[in-house]
Amino acid sequence: MTSPPGIDPPNQADLLRWAEALSASARTGMGFTESLYERERYEEVLHVAAEIRAASDALSGRTVDPDDLVAEWFDSIGKGVRGYVTPKVTVGAVVGNDDGEMLLVQRAPSGVWLYPTGWADVGYSPAEVVVKEVLEETGIECEVVRPIAILDGLRLGITGIPLYSLVFHCRMTGGELRAHPLECLDVGFFAEDALPEGTAVPETWAAESFAAIRGEEMPVRFDVPREPFWAGDPEA
Repeated sequence: MTSPPGIDPPNQADLLRWAEALSASARTGMGFTESLYERERYEEVLHVAAEIRAASDALSGRTVDPDDLVAEWFDSIGKGVRGYVTPKVTVGAVVGNDDGEMLLVQRAPSGVWLYPTGWADVGYSPAEVVVKEVLEETGIECEVVRPIAILDGLRLGITGIPLYSLVFHCRMTGGELRAHPLECLDVGFFAEDALPEGTAVPETWAAESFAAIRGEEMPVRFDVPREPFWAGDPEA
């Protein structure tokens, strides 16, 4: 089976994004409607979304039962505004020291190295979460300089759930390196040409991060709208 001219066949990331979008729309609809007929239609959409998500996972070598997905999604359905399904939010910190090095953490249990990042906690502004997260994970005190990236995790293919990532450039102000005993295997400052083995896809963020640390002028990176949204080039 071939795709029409000018249209590429869907890949694993496309299937994942479509499944999560359909699931979110259906769960949101069920959270607001009082119509039994509409709820039945939304339930059918959930089953379709589960089949798509299972196909996406199969392309990654994972086996997922669509019925288990539907049950999991049903458990998450709320009522009214609480039932409106939106992406989760994480915050990340590109922290530089006086030597122009970047703070990285080695994640437990994966062993992957990345800049400090964590979920956005309720009751804190994004910048406050950044300062708190860096201190908790690494023992380093920092001040926030400015945001440098606003990213869609599903579009980047770095997450299996709907997720927005807010990344901030920060400057070290004090503290001592101390890895969080549960979340991190190790922490350290690294130069651009000496990133540790196992650093997560540095080609997608390292250059701009070190540019920010050096004080270079650079725009905030974000995912520009595709044309059309659902079939456009994700790299555009």
